[in-house]
Formats: sequence, structure tokens, C-alpha cells
Amino acid sequence: MRKWTLSLAAAGAALVSVGALQAQTAPQLPGTMDATRVTAGTYTVDPGHTLVGWRVNHFGFNDYFGIFGNVEGNLAIDPANPGAAKLDVTIPISSLVVASQGLRDHLLRPGADGKTPDFFGAEPQPARFVSTQVTRNGPTTADITGNLTLNGVTKPVTIAARFTGAGANPMSQVATVGFEGTTTINRTDYGINFAAPFVSDAVELDISAAFEKR
Repeated sequence: MRKWTLSLAAAGAALVSVGALQAQTAPQLPGTMDATRVTAGTYTVDPGHTLVGWRVNHFGFNDYFGIFGNVEGNLAIDPANPGAAKLDVTIPISSLVVASQGLRDHLLRPGADGKTPDFFGAEPQPARFVSTQVTRNGPTTADITGNLTLNGVTKPVTIAARFTGAGANPMSQVATVGFEGTTTINRTDYGINFAAPFVSDAVELDISAAFEKR
């Protein structure tokens, strides 16, 4: 019995040692959700890792969605005063990515016979969001209110934002911060009226953004 007890104790000690070794050797992600890693200053958008997704309902059958990329802009932030943060980003509509070429052509084609396009048209102006107020509502969350200019129309929009990580980019060693955000806009507010409400007026936006310190 004593031998069996000692064997169990030895096995337990071995498992603890293995667990400790694994914890020591497990790779650490460069970015972690630790707000103390964020330093005050101005950051620029990382265009290769910042995306604005959109989603609409199609005739009540199902949703379809796409992505805008190549985003540009700046974020000024001070962890000691998050309410003073400023965000100014530009989203090229022509960077639209969708699942089929036919849908992309429809969204970006010119109007027939010189008429207004169904959606954005062949040479759409970029969209732009400029913050006017940041209201922190949790340890890692805030509402970012600002003006969204889309299709030549400017309307106020509030983005529910969440801090997702900070650290040094292992490829460039540049200090980087990440955020995600969601909001819903009505496309008819911006003069994009085609097939509404059969193609839903409400457009859900899902934002994933990375910013690199200058």
C-alpha cells in the first residue's frame, strides 16, 4: 500500500512538473488585452490588417456580406484620458470585396443611360468617419460617436468599440493597438435606395482595426 501511495505521489509530481514546463515554454502572443501596454501618442491605421465588414438581408431569404479594406487614417489616444481620443479614418469604397464578381459589378457599376447608379457607382468617393466624442463605458469598451460621410452624405453614427490587444508587432517591432467595433446604419439615409426594403435598409457594420504608433 505504501509503495502504491508513493507511486501516485511521484506521478502527481511529474504531472505538475510537466505542466509548469509547458507553461514556461508556451509561446506568448505579441499582443495581449492589457491596457497598460498602450502608450499615449498618435497611431496610424495598419491597412493590411484593418477591415470593415458589412451585412444586409437579401429579399428576406438570407444575409449576404462583404468587406472594405485598404483603410487609412489616424488615432490619437492617451490612456490617462481615453475620452479625449480622436479617430479619423477613410475607407475606399472601390476596395470592396464580395464572394462573386457579379455582385461586385452590380454594387460598383454606373447607372444605366446616365441615370443614378443602383448602389455606389463606378467611381465612388471614399467613406470617412471622424469622431466627435468618445465615452468609456467599461474597462475595455467605449462608444465612439462621430460623423460618417458616405455617398456624399454626412450623418452621425455611434460605434460600440472594444479594445482587443496591444504590444509590439514582431515583424516590425512597432507598438500596435487593436480594436473591434460594431454599428448599424440605414443606407437610405445616404441616398442608397435601390431595392429597399427588399434588400434591407439596415446595414450591419463589423470593424476590426489595428493601429501602429508613429
